[in-house]
Amino acid sequence: MSKDTSILTTGAALPANQKYIPDQKKLVIAISSRALFNLDDSHRVFIEQGLEAYAQYQIEHEEEILPKGEAFPLVEKLLRLNDSLKDHAVEVILLSRNSADTGLRIFNSIQHYNLPIIRAAFCGGEDPYRYVTAFGCHLFLSTDPQDVRSALNEGVAAATLLAAKQPKAASNQLRFAFDGDAVLFSDESERIYKTKGLEAFAQNEREAAKLPLTGGPFKAFLAALHSIQSEFGLENAPIRTALVTARSAPSHERVIRTLRAWGIRIDESLFLGGMTKASFLKAYGADVFFDDQHIHCDAASEHVSTGHVPHGVANE
Repeated sequence: MSKDTSILTTGAALPANQKYIPDQKKLVIAISSRALFNLDDSHRVFIEQGLEAYAQYQIEHEEEILPKGEAFPLVEKLLRLNDSLKDHAVEVILLSRNSADTGLRIFNSIQHYNLPIIRAAFCGGEDPYRYVTAFGCHLFLSTDPQDVRSALNEGVAAATLLAAKQPKAASNQLRFAFDGDAVLFSDESERIYKTKGLEAFAQNEREAAKLPLTGGPFKAFLAALHSIQSEFGLENAPIRTALVTARSAPSHERVIRTLRAWGIRIDESLFLGGMTKASFLKAYGADVFFDDQHIHCDAASEHVSTGHVPHGVANE
């Protein structure tokens, strides 16, 4: 392991009355080892033969480079942003249930692919999400739904990654797509829809059109992306964002006024009125799409990498 690498061994949760606010000048993404690399073979050993056999397998294969995982292209693009940023920086942190001993193969693979990842938490079987706030993370991506839920409870944007069934065409621009309610915004309006129906939802949105929605779990992450975008003109920004929502007129007005009140730029807004999102995400060319509902995530993953956000009334 290189001398530049540090392994976090201690950390503490925020006090209950303190809101977590990450640094806006540094975009920090936490990624699980199983999202960054394809660890299916070793994970199968763990499931079928147990922890001891898994540890021995990793040590015996630590010189074998791991295949790229679902999040690898996204991480590569994120880190490449540093080549053109002046006032901001992007950092990727590795969080893993491995011990430092069994995690050596992971760092060997990181070095093989020349990924500038120097910080990690190898948690020896314990939950790695505990360190997302200590590292100052804006986003946590994992393949473990429980870790994702726990990170969301810590106040950090988090999603369970689903693999895209079709490869995405290569592009230098990094494209994020977000659902609205329960992702960028709170689930306050979605709760009305779920409990009282479409008509009550529409009436509420008309009456509250000029009242900004409360921020959802991905508001701070979107704000960090917007902060990076502010270094560039509209025509040459390395990041592009899109809102892809089932909302339609007249409920669109409140969304537009909310983003305006936040002072956050969204490059594209798609109000689909209940139409399936998948084909629009393919046309947009999303690197990753975040949604709170499994049905939308499963459909979207036919075309693009998708992050399920287990937040809000749809996940209760």
